[in-house]
Amino acid sequence: MPRSQPTRIKIPRIGVDAPTAPLGLDRNQQIAVPPPQQSNTAGWYKLGPSPGEAGTAVVVGHVDSRATGRAVFFRLGALKRGDSIEVLRKDGRTARFTVDGVARYPKNKFPSALVYGHTGKAQLRLITCGGGYDKATRSYKDNVVVFASLAAGRVA
Repeated sequence: MPRSQPTRIKIPRIGVDAPTAPLGLDRNQQIAVPPPQQSNTAGWYKLGPSPGEAGTAVVVGHVDSRATGRAVFFRLGALKRGDSIEVLRKDGRTARFTVDGVARYPKNKFPSALVYGHTGKAQLRLITCGGGYDKATRSYKDNVVVFASLAAGRVA
């Protein structure tokens, strides 16, 4: 598919139907996340491929928020192989993905090459926080990552 900004993400199995917003890098040169007050918005890493385009598109979201409780990707870890993800795009097309797997990685041992590496195929990664919460750093210890591939013949 040609490049086009995603506008919405739908994940029926876990009840996600949320807007997306383009994001870049934060001050630490990490993928930025949506502001805390937008905990029910998913963020697309705009410096990488768009969902449906060849390469690995990345969408991030909060697991929870102090202000709102559960956030957009609260149930991300409940996805299973074969589940579907739809990404609506600004060009009016929908990229449909199939979940290949779900994994949890310690943030201090995050496998960047595995998660972000380009395979030449249209891939999608959904990322949120997970594992135990460290009160001292005010951060979760792990990341939950969903690996998904563009479903053959599933572009509308």
